[in-house]
Amino acid sequence: MAEKVKGPASYFPSIEKTYGQPIEHWKTLVRSRAGMKHMEIVNWLKAEHGLGHGHANAVVAHTLAEKQDQ
Repeated sequence: MAEKVKGPASYFPSIEKTYGQPIEHWKTLVRSRAGMKHMEIVNWLKAEHGLGHGHANAVVAHTLAEKQDQ
């Protein structure tokens, strides 16, 4: 049986369904904001792309965590 997805990635199916774009689209946008702080990127996604706070926060958290893992 597959392990249940936890953390920010648990939001990904809902984000894709709600906004009609694959997660990689949103992660690319986050990466394009290099040098901005976490909440600055969250607020930008909300203002410019209409994401809800939880969805924007999940994408930013997951994307920035990937960068730290490298």
